[in-house]
Amino acid sequence: MKKRTLSALLAGLLSLSLSACQPAPQKESVHTDRDEPRITLTIRNPKVEISTQFEQMAIAYEKGHPNVKIDIHTVGGSVDDFSDLKAEIAAGTGPDIFTNSGYETAKEWQDYLEDLSDEPWVKHAYEEALTPMTFDGKIHGMPMNLEGYGFIYNKDLFQKAGIDTVPTTLTDLIEAAQRLQKSGITPFATGYYEEWKLGDHLMNVAFAQQKDPAAFIQSLNNGKETIQSNPAFHDLLNLLDVTLKYGNRDPLTTDYNMEVNLFASGRAAMIQQGNWIQPMIDQQSPHMNIGFLPIPLNDHTKSKLVVSVPNYWVINKQSSPAEKKAAKEFLNWMVSTKQGQIFMTDRFKFIPAFKHIKADHLGPLADETIHAYKEGDTLHANWFHFPSGIKEEFGAAMQLYIGKQLPRKQLLDEFQKSWEKASNS
Repeated sequence: MKKRTLSALLAGLLSLSLSACQPAPQKESVHTDRDEPRITLTIRNPKVEISTQFEQMAIAYEKGHPNVKIDIHTVGGSVDDFSDLKAEIAAGTGPDIFTNSGYETAKEWQDYLEDLSDEPWVKHAYEEALTPMTFDGKIHGMPMNLEGYGFIYNKDLFQKAGIDTVPTTLTDLIEAAQRLQKSGITPFATGYYEEWKLGDHLMNVAFAQQKDPAAFIQSLNNGKETIQSNPAFHDLLNLLDVTLKYGNRDPLTTDYNMEVNLFASGRAAMIQQGNWIQPMIDQQSPHMNIGFLPIPLNDHTKSKLVVSVPNYWVINKQSSPAEKKAAKEFLNWMVSTKQGQIFMTDRFKFIPAFKHIKADHLGPLADETIHAYKEGDTLHANWFHFPSGIKEEFGAAMQLYIGKQLPRKQLLDEFQKSWEKASNS
């Protein structure tokens, strides 16, 4: 992910692009042997974990729909996966299908999101899963899946180190890390090259542990609360220090793929990630004995997995009527046909956000996520409610802290300054 200076530049680019919508240039029509108009559908896939599987799904779709050609651009992982989209949208050449995380981000992009309220899949989606993309009485995105995250741990390495009880407090986690280290095992795979693991996922835990996260965010916005005075953020930095002390070398140059490889190869016992890495683990270590443990910030607050819909498939309002029609048909095919559902569950290992799709054999991480979700024993993702651009600034400041360029007190001050600037703009 890019540093703060580039993030500010991209934020300016997005602001400019959203203030002046340009009509998209029409794509050249191609004809099949039957002289039927052929549609080229462009899709921006943010899931590097399933890049191959997504390509295979596109091929399967093309076989059944010979008048449609699908071009896929996969981004994410260790790449800034928004700069290209902002530039394309600004030029009026954005993809036909891309993703949006909902709430504030959906409102920010609303001029570019097609209304999907009348699509057949709407009636099958979990009602709460549609809320982040519903505004002005209309639905503007199809939920991609449900995801849960925390610390994923290698049960065999825990057993080797003599750890019989899953850590539930920060003290427990430190003791487990010490036991692993004494057994010659690196406790944590720490890949902090990308900002999103810090500014989105890790930072969210401190917000999610508030008594009322929404009220706390509102209090930050109106100046009644501060980040520096809230104990959860001090606890969060204590946890970050633990992962650094007992993690691999050079966390700032260890990217997403390197981090997952450390864990999947058995060279580290824990990793802060979610069930979305199951396909990567299955490819490298298909019989790996793994499980979830929540991220504990302290010894007195109960920790839970964070579960949410991370992204929504949206259709570009700039696309031509024919392209929008084809895009809607493709999204509906993914969740309504047996072939599409098999790709989603068996190949992508997605936890469906739809009541009519069965979720069997998704792997241990999905099983634990589904169990926690059904029990209602989860925390929520709150970064959807953050002011625009704040996640990137949180992440960049935490990287400076990790690199010993920013002391703790100043880091907390930077958090507060960033929030005040973003919420006032």
